[in-house]
Amino acid sequence: MNPRRTSGRAAAADRLARADRSRTFPPLPVRTGARGLFAESWWGSAWLDALETAALDSARLARGRTYARDGHVDTINVTPGRIVATVRGSRPRPYSADIRLRTLSDQEWDGLLDAIAAEPDQLTALLAKKLPRALADGETRLLPGPGDLVPRCSCPDHGRPCKHAAALCFQVARLLDADPFVLLLMRGRGERELLDDLSRRNAARTAHEARAHTVATTSPPRQGQGAEGRPATPTAAPGPAAEAAPGERAVPGAASTSHGVLARVALADRPRPPLPPPLPAPPQPGRPPALPDGDGLPFDPAALEFLAADAAARAHACVTAAAPPSPGSGRPPVHSPFPSLPPWEDAIRLTATAHPTAGLTSTTRALYRDLAAATGRTTTDVARAVAAWRQGGPEGLTLLDTAWNPPAGDFDRARSALLAADLPSLRPRHNHLTDPERGIQLRFGHDHRWYPYESEPGTEDWWPTGPADSDPVGALTALLAR
Repeated sequence: MNPRRTSGRAAAADRLARADRSRTFPPLPVRTGARGLFAESWWGSAWLDALETAALDSARLARGRTYARDGHVDTINVTPGRIVATVRGSRPRPYSADIRLRTLSDQEWDGLLDAIAAEPDQLTALLAKKLPRALADGETRLLPGPGDLVPRCSCPDHGRPCKHAAALCFQVARLLDADPFVLLLMRGRGERELLDDLSRRNAARTAHEARAHTVATTSPPRQGQGAEGRPATPTAAPGPAAEAAPGERAVPGAASTSHGVLARVALADRPRPPLPPPLPAPPQPGRPPALPDGDGLPFDPAALEFLAADAAARAHACVTAAAPPSPGSGRPPVHSPFPSLPPWEDAIRLTATAHPTAGLTSTTRALYRDLAAATGRTTTDVARAVAAWRQGGPEGLTLLDTAWNPPAGDFDRARSALLAADLPSLRPRHNHLTDPERGIQLRFGHDHRWYPYESEPGTEDWWPTGPADSDPVGALTALLAR
């Protein structure tokens, strides 16, 4: 085995594991309407009960609830044992608030996952974004109790919690309403990691039960006894018709048997449980298998791989965009995630999605040259546009060549957030924040995300670098870490 390939796979698995244990949520919309209970689920209410029971000042809780309802909490990042967000108060510079929660030990996780594997209904409920009470109230306590939540904040208020940390707690309750896997992530493990572990446990459990059943059915009974040690009952000799049960007609050619289930019993109409919800779509479309080269084929293998990759990307986007039908109504119309694009943009889309992670190989170089010749561009223009599409799709490609003037709001607050995080000061111009001496730049998109760019210091040769991020601090931190 190639050690370089093995190390590459291990590094990729490590990156996936780290990504699975960190989730970032954009600012939640302002909550309007009735001012009743803040959480809608019983587990979200239990989260707030842990906060309110240990709070020392109900007035701070009330101000925190108002902050959360009015949208003062910005992007929220959830990692094992910690929730972090910036909260805007009465001063221009926002504060950094975080909530700490103890993670579960490996032994506690084993007990919790064994309990889920033993009860498929609990896994079905989790996949439906519901937290079963039996699971939350089991031996391993998932929900926090009084004193389990440890709030911290950069503000001068020493209350426990202050209004900024309280606002963050109220918004986290809304996240838990929508997805209880957020609670499991706080306790130490991500959703993909948990589902993979449960799949292995279910497979081992099924294999164990199958082996036990095989041993039980193949063990020969002692002479004169049945399979369970009872005296054997003589069976009727096969004849033209087996003896029928009272009130039933005999079935010609049917032989009596001491094992199995009669067909009329198996096919009888009886209520069945509903099917589980469909599995979530994978985060990325799969890659088609590589076709071998050959002479005399009626098609170009490379072109077929290209089209297959594009078909997989389109199918993945359609499945991701499709919403499940609401109960009692028809399936809502699903708008195509592939709107009509100009030829140049569609050619870039096809090139970027057909080779989502390929570097500058001989195949991609040839593809860039052909596309540049067909569109009247240079290969550098094609490569730069492909990088922009991979970074943010149509919006990323738009930001590559077009600047715009964003309204007051998130763009203006970004500089304060960067300064509060002790990051370099960037110079604003249109929707760009730039440090030309370092060769770094953030571009603010119409989708309220930040697109990192880099260039050789002192030049204006800007290239898209890394994925877009809804948090300017996260985008710039990732850019500086390169």
